[in-house]
Amino acid sequence: MSRSPVAVVQEFLEIVRSGVDPAHASHLMTSSVRAHQVQAENPTTIARTPEEYAEHVRQMMEAYGAFDLRIDELFGSGDKVYARWTQHGRHLGDVDGAAPTGKPIVEVASCVYRVAESRIAEYWIQIDRWGLQAQLTD
Repeated sequence: MSRSPVAVVQEFLEIVRSGVDPAHASHLMTSSVRAHQVQAENPTTIARTPEEYAEHVRQMMEAYGAFDLRIDELFGSGDKVYARWTQHGRHLGDVDGAAPTGKPIVEVASCVYRVAESRIAEYWIQIDRWGLQAQLTD
């Protein structure tokens, strides 16, 4: 049975991206996902496997500890789903060359996901990198 794109992305955020079970990405992502890093100065597109994405989440957990991911908005149209979230953690590991401080860190991000056959196939992510940098150097 096919699930709605919004349901797929909600499960992905709540289980995989949140760090609850990063390995669950293999159930929610295609074998290779086009990940567009939307940045004004250096837009980049990379391909990620579910295993690589799970490792990416584990690295975030090393940097921010067991963070709390709160979904602020989630809605879809057709095969596209928009999500905006706020992530609360602590600076426990190296982040962009900044040594751990133990201070609280808040990350704000938004993403548009494209879902095909009940799996995430592509996404466009924007992260408030300047706000994160300000917290790391504060």
